[in-house]
Amino acid sequence: MSEIKPVVAILGGTGGLGTGLARRWAEAGYQIIIGSRSQEKAEEAAADLRALMQERGAGQVQVLAMDNIAAANAADIAALTVPFAHHASTLLSVKEALQGKILIDVTVPLVPPKVARVQLPAEGSAGQIAQNLLGEGVNVVSAFQNVAAVHLQDGQGMECDVLVCGDNKEARAAVIELVEAVGLRGFHAGSIANAAAVEAMTSLLIFINKQYKCHAGIKLTGLDR
Repeated sequence: MSEIKPVVAILGGTGGLGTGLARRWAEAGYQIIIGSRSQEKAEEAAADLRALMQERGAGQVQVLAMDNIAAANAADIAALTVPFAHHASTLLSVKEALQGKILIDVTVPLVPPKVARVQLPAEGSAGQIAQNLLGEGVNVVSAFQNVAAVHLQDGQGMECDVLVCGDNKEARAAVIELVEAVGLRGFHAGSIANAAAVEAMTSLLIFINKQYKCHAGIKLTGLDR
């Protein structure tokens, strides 16, 4: 008897990171919902993903398109992949729909134009902001900030690890399962307060990527896994 996988919605999922995650999870057999403020943009992204998967011989994949609120309502687990400028407004719009669920917050508090400089918000991190706004009824888990979208899109160079932060251990474990489903290693990294360190590393990686013309990630050493 096959395991029933959760339905995963990607809110603000029409960009490079969102569609990259959608592709990897769809390949792993998850039903995916691409969410957007615009139903039309969500439909376009879902159609593009279905066409790509067929070209690559992946067969029929379960990818739906909805607006963000409908996607959050229909999902078992949601992932938020919006720019920091739209972070709070998107969270408030889906707050009721996410109650009792897990939200994977992939947001990094980048402040253009100096995105290669660490500029964390007063609350400490985007993940902490999400937990504060959504309340105790939602298990916010911070993850995937240090993974380049290009690796998720092309599947190459995916050797980086993912640090997973959240106040609920079971919710972290569920997200680590999704991390491993896309071919990466996921690790418990403590409470949502620790998301500040992970989010800050994204700006460091942006600087490194510009300096060395690469798409660097992070990898933990000294582990026997």
